[in-house]
Amino acid sequence: MNASIQRDFMDITPEIEQAVREGRPVVALESTILSHGMPYPENLGFAREVEKIIREQGAVPATMAVLDGRLKVGLGEDELVRMCEGKGVLKVSRRDLPIVVAEKLTGATTVATTMILANMAGIRVFATGGIGGVHRGGQDTMDISADLQELAHTPVAVVCAGAKMILDIGRTLEYLETMGVPVLGLDTDDFPAFYCRRSGFGVDYNAKTPADVAKIAHAKWSMGLGGGMLIGNPVPQEYAMDFETMSAVIDKALKMAEDAGVKGKEITPFLLAHIVELTGGDSLKTNIQLAYNNARAAARIAVELARL
Repeated sequence: MNASIQRDFMDITPEIEQAVREGRPVVALESTILSHGMPYPENLGFAREVEKIIREQGAVPATMAVLDGRLKVGLGEDELVRMCEGKGVLKVSRRDLPIVVAEKLTGATTVATTMILANMAGIRVFATGGIGGVHRGGQDTMDISADLQELAHTPVAVVCAGAKMILDIGRTLEYLETMGVPVLGLDTDDFPAFYCRRSGFGVDYNAKTPADVAKIAHAKWSMGLGGGMLIGNPVPQEYAMDFETMSAVIDKALKMAEDAGVKGKEITPFLLAHIVELTGGDSLKTNIQLAYNNARAAARIAVELARL
């Protein structure tokens, strides 16, 4: 951990700081899902439950945010409530970070920013819902999430239920291959598609257990190979949604976004909100369960990595 960065820009809770120093398992968590992905107060209950799941598996949770210009690694109860209420909370990616810090603003961390904060704090495992990627039509618009570049350069293992279904999953995986990012499946040959267990695209390697994932991560970083890795962890069968049904729903939501002229960083929250509406709330239930499942898997991977 860079002492001057921590002193000048970052607040890390004593519990997390001690766990990192002692080499104990810690799991990073993002805050965009709280401030921009779920309604209040359901998001607060979700945030507490995710942290509880990680503790039950023997790891320490580290929810990330930027509060009044300070990088936060671990949130107290009042800070968690503030993020969940979401008043004046920006969505912060890598490009926004210096502005939000310099201007002492408050923001929720995306996948990319959570990876940055985790790396600064010495945390190697991160649980999220789904990553960003190449948007549909991205070959023309160049609308590509900063998450992919972060995975290429920042040494954090990201556990997700695949890429969000609103994206072009094939091109997202091609981009990751070009950037040299290992894409593992946790006991699956098929890269998951967020709400659905399968996307029709394969993973680079089926890692059967959390211990296998930890061994691969350990080998990668021990050899001095930079960058992160992606672990696709399918949503449990009982909460998975039908691929054809969800594809039709997403097509409809994309048409709504196009008609409303929604673009850039606003498109993902717009689409996810309208997908919840179009599925009568079922997609939100699946989203919550896949996030719990990812937290559980990430904690187990962190525990195995700490042993190495």
